[in-house]
Amino acid sequence: MLEPNELYLTGLKVKWDKIERCSYLRKIAAIKALDELTFNTPVTFFVGENGSGKSTLLEAIAVAYGFNPEGGTLNYSFSTYDSHSELHDALRLVRSFNKAKWGYFLRAESFYNVASAEEEYTKIQGEPQHYHEKSHGESFLSVIQRNFSQNGLYILDEPEAALSPQRQLTLLLEISKCVKNDSQFIIVTHSPILLGYPEATILSFDDGEIRPIGYEDTQSYQITKMFINDRKQILRHLFEE
Repeated sequence: MLEPNELYLTGLKVKWDKIERCSYLRKIAAIKALDELTFNTPVTFFVGENGSGKSTLLEAIAVAYGFNPEGGTLNYSFSTYDSHSELHDALRLVRSFNKAKWGYFLRAESFYNVASAEEEYTKIQGEPQHYHEKSHGESFLSVIQRNFSQNGLYILDEPEAALSPQRQLTLLLEISKCVKNDSQFIIVTHSPILLGYPEATILSFDDGEIRPIGYEDTQSYQITKMFINDRKQILRHLFEE
């Protein structure tokens, strides 16, 4: 497992002079307050309410590192829709002496495009994979199991969107295998299952800043626990309103 000074990405800094004054990025509270960020553990989670900026930052990290904005390996060059922000141009990634031998950027919202590209690339490699013949969750997990390995940097945006709770446990197992073999993960998620990964850093984008929080302090955990423990009363209160 990687030590803090061995992580492939140890941090980042934002050069705000490269971002337009009128940019919408300056209106996202957590992003606006960000000057630098440090990564200290092999697994880092970004959490927060919708619109808090977590996926915006994750995408910028991926693009600044060299990944295709829609996902895939560093070798993927396809593009179906150019929607990424200018933030990647203003990021300076801080890297250690240690170099990742592999990497993958995987996002649920553009997975169809990645699966299509994967089918074409695997044909060229002589090992064709037919991801579109499988269910969304099955093909998503297949891409992970085929592409995630040792000594890699893996950036995931809301992977739980494609996975059942049971498959999320499978993903945790895949993450654990990779981490034990010197891989690093940065993940945006709302899943209380994924957030339970041991000794991970959880960074909240709520309340206008990016700050570390404990697992039990995440809204994903608190709301899920509250709902499971008192479902009838919560639904009654919700519907009465």
